[in-house]
Amino acid sequence: MSETIIDIKGLNVSYEKKNVLNNVYAHIDKGYSYGVIGPNGAGKSTFFKAILGLVEYTQGNITVFGENVEKVRKKLAYIPQKDNFDWDFPATVVDIVLMGRYPHKKIFQKLNHHDKAMAFEAMDKMQIGELANRQIGRLSGGQQQRVFIARALCQEAEIFFLDEPFAGVDVLTEEKIIQNINLLKETGKTFVLVHHDLTTVQKYFDKVILINQRIIAFGDTSTIFTQENLSRCYGSQLSILHKILEL
Repeated sequence: MSETIIDIKGLNVSYEKKNVLNNVYAHIDKGYSYGVIGPNGAGKSTFFKAILGLVEYTQGNITVFGENVEKVRKKLAYIPQKDNFDWDFPATVVDIVLMGRYPHKKIFQKLNHHDKAMAFEAMDKMQIGELANRQIGRLSGGQQQRVFIARALCQEAEIFFLDEPFAGVDVLTEEKIIQNINLLKETGKTFVLVHHDLTTVQKYFDKVILINQRIIAFGDTSTIFTQENLSRCYGSQLSILHKILEL
């Protein structure tokens, strides 16, 4: 039986009196990969931020592991879109990965040998150990994504939220990241990704959440990712998909 680790009930989020998310009900179960799918402006990133407690919601309730998110924040890792990072910041790969240990530290408490060992273990899992002393800005897009997943592993996160992780990444690197994610799922980790390429949804994700300001449908990819549900989600934008999807 699946274990629900995030439960969302009646979620409403508004910006400047405009409803961005409306009456959202959904849940996320442990050990699966989820694709959050929908047109531009559908509220996908806001959906992430509401779960993470990064934006206020006007109505509804969200529990994570049965608790308010503030009580379990260490178990959640958020990797935002690439545009949100300063890639010229003078930090090495190991510097970035070690940042995952700070949520476990008190103010002014220093990192120790155990923290560093965890960082190198996380880098090895993501096959970036040889890049430890490389400047983050000198890496490829795929390598950068794996660095931030390694940071989340070092944090001992249980749920990983990735916002458009494949933007600017070539197909081979994209598939390598998915392979890493699939291996981590076997250890009970859960992944929730905002994703735009509809041609790879069935290949990449166990479950999908179709969203357009409200939840259109969510559940197993094999049953939810259908022409009917996509039409409800994308409306007139769906016409181009007839050329690329075989549903």
